[in-house]
Amino acid sequence: MKGKLILLFVLLLLFAGFVAARFLWLNNKQNELGQLRITASPEASVFMDNVAIGKTAFDSQYKVGEYLLKLIPEGTATETASWQGKIKIYKNTLTVVNMELGSSDVTSAGEIFTATKMKQPPKNSNYGEVMVETDPQGAIVYLDNDEKGVAPVVLSDVTRGDHELSVFMPGFFRRTQKVNVTAGYQVSAKFKLAIDPSQMPKVAETNAGDKTASASAGSSSSSSSAAAGSTTIVIKDTPTGFLRVRAEPSVEASEEAQVKPGDKFTLLDEQSGWYQIKYDGKNTGWISGQYAEKQ
Repeated sequence: MKGKLILLFVLLLLFAGFVAARFLWLNNKQNELGQLRITASPEASVFMDNVAIGKTAFDSQYKVGEYLLKLIPEGTATETASWQGKIKIYKNTLTVVNMELGSSDVTSAGEIFTATKMKQPPKNSNYGEVMVETDPQGAIVYLDNDEKGVAPVVLSDVTRGDHELSVFMPGFFRRTQKVNVTAGYQVSAKFKLAIDPSQMPKVAETNAGDKTASASAGSSSSSSSAAAGSTTIVIKDTPTGFLRVRAEPSVEASEEAQVKPGDKFTLLDEQSGWYQIKYDGKNTGWISGQYAEKQ
């Protein structure tokens, strides 16, 4: 009987120890904090998981975890749309949110930046990483004016220090921000792009009573080709001092040649913000419409 009581006492002690350890672990977990900094234009109320926590500019410590952040314009900004998106807060790490709220989601833009320790140590003690995501996906990513690929993309072996990060997609406004890369850390950069109305395809006005509309529609393909053949393309200034000519209308296509600002070419074809030109008198290729204009 005495042995059973001792065994029961030991089990109770073990159980009490487990409960105490669990409580301490949860308490420490709840006390883990990161820094959250939010700016918005115009000023907005800040909600985390539908709980109001303040207004912009917001700068405070917050519990580690993943949240649904929502920004609702304040005061007289009745024609400005709210914005929401998921963010992650890491222990002892700064998460920065900067949003420019437009009249709708497609005209709003901004960035979310954070930095976390790399899962694998870098090859060089002076290197870090930059992970770039864009909304919508597929934007061209530039680091220090050098084209690096299409988002989402991870830029490896980035030297520590300050860099200029830029993203661009035809039909959207370009976004550029300074980033500081720390050796052994990955900077996560998420860009929200806003539509550029001036780059949206123009819809031709039609007259319902005009009987020539159907006839012109039947010859739209030949008319488009004729217009392309009579249009001149002029290369604009670029950050690199040249513009790449690619085999296909895509940043992932191979580079065929380079043309210089001021060069003029006849427009052969046009696809999704890309212009086809004959760059050396015999060979054709595609250039980004961002750095070219029609005359």
